[in-house]
Amino acid sequence: MNLAKVSANGQITVPVEIRRALGLQSGDKVLFWSNQDGEIVLKNASAASTGETKLPGEEGETSQRGK
Repeated sequence: MNLAKVSANGQITVPVEIRRALGLQSGDKVLFWSNQDGEIVLKNASAASTGETKLPGEEGETSQRGK
């Protein structure tokens, strides 16, 4: 489990373990959405735009869940 603090500007630092798991690099965009169970899910949107990962609702979608 990882913890991040929200700044006064609404920003967080994504923990290094999560950045590695999602393949996030400086400048990448992150996609957030709520799934059917009410959990907040995030994906590397930059990887999704290159076809490396599926977006929500796409067939064969797998997700990294924020906890």
